[in-house]
Amino acid sequence: MKIDRLIGILSILLQQDKITAAELAERFEVSRRTILRDIDDISRAGIPVMTEQGQHGGISVMEGFRIDRTLLSEEDMRSILSGLGSLDSVSENSRYRQLMDKLSPKRADMMNADNHIIIDLSSWDRSTVSDKIELIKSAMEARETVSFTYYSPGGESRRTIEPYHLIFQWSGWYVWGFCTMRNDWRMFKLTRITELVRTGEKCAEREVPEYSCDKLLHTKGGVTAEVRFDKSVKWRIIDEFGTELPRYDVDGNILLSFTWSDVPSFYQYILTFGDKAEIISPEEYRKGFAELLKNIGKKYSDERIN
Repeated sequence: MKIDRLIGILSILLQQDKITAAELAERFEVSRRTILRDIDDISRAGIPVMTEQGQHGGISVMEGFRIDRTLLSEEDMRSILSGLGSLDSVSENSRYRQLMDKLSPKRADMMNADNHIIIDLSSWDRSTVSDKIELIKSAMEARETVSFTYYSPGGESRRTIEPYHLIFQWSGWYVWGFCTMRNDWRMFKLTRITELVRTGEKCAEREVPEYSCDKLLHTKGGVTAEVRFDKSVKWRIIDEFGTELPRYDVDGNILLSFTWSDVPSFYQYILTFGDKAEIISPEEYRKGFAELLKNIGKKYSDERIN
């Protein structure tokens, strides 16, 4: 896209003193004439770009502007490239690697050689997730709705949403947007989405609220409970919720107050701790969970096996 190329060209001009149109054309895989048109567009946008002819000529940003601007340090650039590299772990076409090559005045692989931070955002079904990310991203850029089948604890449903954010959270990828079925803002996990398509219909004009993450408030829901976790799973509680939320009893066991979207998914989460978690209150959830455990026990009873 042209806007991506313009941003890339400007980034390069702000990082190095001078570069030729031929070098930019090779880096962005376009003609020299296209680069010159891009330079004109950048100049019209208010950036003082200078072009010098001759053996030692090239394209540069006016020195006064260069001094006054806020520079990206090498460390800043490393952080940006690390982020782009992490996105390549969910991209099938290495588009972010290509962008790294274009943005970096050095070779990106040389930058990575000195970078000791590796971020891998891919999952076991990388190809499926990356396809969904690319489709949703293209729909967001076109301000277009998407439709899909969604599998949730409440059952299977067909949804149409106006997508606004792709989010990597709770060790998974999600899309956040306005759901036309619920007439409200919702978040959907990509691995639970199938038959994803762009609808070709434009998103409505609406005021978009600021997205916020609450580790214990997954969606608007009515499940509030107190849970005690054995101190042996403290590592997992800290890993998932940090150090500020947990409270502790006299024996060092962990107490957490939960707000969850629905009862079935709340029970499923507690089950992942085996016998290391106990619902303390309210009593209705203690009884409901006990009934669930009883039904599970029946499936593995000797009578059923016979």
